[in-house]
Amino acid sequence: MVTKVAEECFVDSNVLLAGCDESRDFHSRAVRLLEEGLSGKRSLFASGQVVREFLVVATRPVEANGLGMGPGDALSNVAEFSRCVRLLEEGDAVNQRLRELVRKHRLRGKRIHDANIVATMVAHGLTRLATANEADFKTFRDVIEVFD
Repeated sequence: MVTKVAEECFVDSNVLLAGCDESRDFHSRAVRLLEEGLSGKRSLFASGQVVREFLVVATRPVEANGLGMGPGDALSNVAEFSRCVRLLEEGDAVNQRLRELVRKHRLRGKRIHDANIVATMVAHGLTRLATANEADFKTFRDVIEVFD
């Protein structure tokens, strides 16, 4: 009998946000992906950056493009995500990869956040990314692919 290995995928913060917000276009796909993580069909990964980004948007007021959650509710969601999403460390290897990506692509400003996600993925041997913002990662198509 051959054991099927779960597909590995890094999860962007917008996927976690969509999983909590039925009004987002990506909601049903996000829920399906998280359920696949819970069932073991997929191995899902994120980083501290993703958790921070989730908490920032989740606790920001709705009128400021947030979800308007209180800290307790946002942290409860993070606890739920941790049931199916494993956090990866952002140590020296990630830092080195980030510097390489910034230099190679001459990145500035907010683009460096996206590069850090890619650096984390590459340092940990991951190539598939689940995100609602595919265009943000076009620059990095030589090292990652966006999961659909």
